[in-house]
Amino acid sequence: MTSRERIIAAIRHQPVDRVPIDFGGTRQSGISVWAYVKLRERLGCGNGRLPRIFDTYQMIADIEQDVAERFGADCIGLNRPAVAFGIRNENWKPFTFPDGLCAEVPGGFTPVPDGVGGLVLKRNGEDIAAMPRTGFYFDRFEKYPGALHPDLSEWRAPRVDAATFEHYHLEAEALFNNTDKAIVAAFGPPYELFNGIGQGGFEEWLMTFASEPEYVEELYAELVDAWIENLRGFHAAVGDRVQVIQIADDFGTQNAPFLSANMFRELLLPAYKRGLDWIHENTTWKVLLHSDGAIVPLLPSIIEMGVDILNPVQTSATGMDPGRLKREFGGQIAFWGGSCDAQGTFAHGTPDEVAAETERNLAALAPGSGFVCAPIHNVQANVDPDNIIAMFDTARSFRV
Repeated sequence: MTSRERIIAAIRHQPVDRVPIDFGGTRQSGISVWAYVKLRERLGCGNGRLPRIFDTYQMIADIEQDVAERFGADCIGLNRPAVAFGIRNENWKPFTFPDGLCAEVPGGFTPVPDGVGGLVLKRNGEDIAAMPRTGFYFDRFEKYPGALHPDLSEWRAPRVDAATFEHYHLEAEALFNNTDKAIVAAFGPPYELFNGIGQGGFEEWLMTFASEPEYVEELYAELVDAWIENLRGFHAAVGDRVQVIQIADDFGTQNAPFLSANMFRELLLPAYKRGLDWIHENTTWKVLLHSDGAIVPLLPSIIEMGVDILNPVQTSATGMDPGRLKREFGGQIAFWGGSCDAQGTFAHGTPDEVAAETERNLAALAPGSGFVCAPIHNVQANVDPDNIIAMFDTARSFRV
């Protein structure tokens, strides 16, 4: 099978020749630049090349072709021209971070020292994000509509412009014609309808969500109208070159969902379903939802709203046992992730422990297909290169 065929078969719950692998196909299945530098050294790759950071919010490295091929990566991401903070990924330049790491960053990435060893990003004189001295990614301060409570008689959600659609068209064409990888595009509503919309004031947004349902429905109507309008333009630009479209919205904490199943069904399900219905009625794309946390109580509604694939399958969260997920939901949804506990074994275990846990999870999730192996969220800065190798090599050698 080609990589594209392998991913398509897996998400259609069909047999595959080996477990499909995602390493860097989404902004939630990549690798911190600090871990990437150590991984390249361990593999003997790089040849003096500076690592490139394509996501300056999470500090995620652009995985080079030789590294992707070493780990059997079967998909590739179609990203926005400006992935983080509105900074376009162009005019690349070297940048040295306070700890001495040197990497390529976009030309518009111009953080300033905070005076105590960290960095601050500013826009029009205002602080919009900061990375503390001991941190490995930026914390965002910008406020989004859920925190701003806009006047909906005047406020309109962002629409994608023609130049961005042309970028998507050219990139999708190049990726489709020049690789055999499945193409994953992140293209959800202008703001995540639950978690992301409250950026800069999540507590205030939760109170609005719980106490002003009519306002929330009106806000969602505008957001989904914009999403569908954007989807029409995106489909015209990329057509069937894209195989998977990703939406992201975190519905779960470590121990339980953020909200009750009833509240999810009353407000979130109808809004997301309207957009996902458009996708299923007008395209061949499969829909991947990225949602961390303990979301088993919400999974029937998530499936009903039109999600085909769940990521990252956070096995350490309450109720997210791989065997249970496969038994109860494996016939209705595919699983993408679910490899090794990112907060436990992957970060702190030995390579043998990583391999053993990965083997157990694959044995639960892979049979009958409907599974793509990926890190459970991005590989964090503190993960040892040998653990990364152990996880992916176990997946590559696994046979159902």
